[in-house]
Amino acid sequence: MKFKVSNIEFVSCHRKPERSFHWRGKQFPLCARCTGIHMGYLTFPIFLFGFFKIGWIWTLLLIFPTILDGVTQAFFNRNSTNGIRFVTGLLAGVGLMSLVSFIGQSIGEYILFIIN
Repeated sequence: MKFKVSNIEFVSCHRKPERSFHWRGKQFPLCARCTGIHMGYLTFPIFLFGFFKIGWIWTLLLIFPTILDGVTQAFFNRNSTNGIRFVTGLLAGVGLMSLVSFIGQSIGEYILFIIN
């Protein structure tokens, strides 16, 4: 019996070679920004279990640099570097995980309010 192994596809990432990291001659499966975002996602357990908490304002401020970098690059013909893309993506990933924990906590509190 043969199994077909296919390549992993990341639909939301453009994976342009010039905007991706390379390791030993191989391109990462995500661009630098998406790599940073996914690395930021690894912080979710920190927020989930309450080891660290940041306010709403800081959560939104962490996401903002990625939006600013992406928009200015797309609409104002500004070039960014992979380092900037990675760092802003990392900040956005952390901010998004904080936002997800806020939303989850709010839903949980609402459910407990309805039950009682």
